[in-house]
Amino acid sequence: MVYFNYETDFELVNEDVLANWINTTIVKEGCKEGEINYIFCDDEYLHKLNVEFLDHDTLTDVISFDYCVGKEIHGDIYISIERVKDNAIDFKNDFIDELHRVIIHGILHYCGYKDKSESDATLMRSKEDYYLSILQ
Repeated sequence: MVYFNYETDFELVNEDVLANWINTTIVKEGCKEGEINYIFCDDEYLHKLNVEFLDHDTLTDVISFDYCVGKEIHGDIYISIERVKDNAIDFKNDFIDELHRVIIHGILHYCGYKDKSESDATLMRSKEDYYLSILQ
């Protein structure tokens, strides 16, 4: 089950559509949906997590905690709305499109995709583009 939680003044307007899209992605990747929590927050909230749990003293748009059991997807995905807004401007992208990319990026990591090498990042971007294209 996908849950959306808000720690900032932001709310999705289409939770059901996004939850179905996330589930479709998981199934198409040969995995099973478990419990997935999205927590939308601000830079300060996410920065504290980054320092406390990852020992990174930087701002980031997303941090995910993977609790997957085999092919069953479980995890907490924290997304800074402030960072997504700034990244949308930097990448000359629409805010909602950028938000959707970050949302599905975390799921693709849980499904086993990496993005540290150039070839892995290219594959990840291709998967993101594909799943963004089927979002209705």
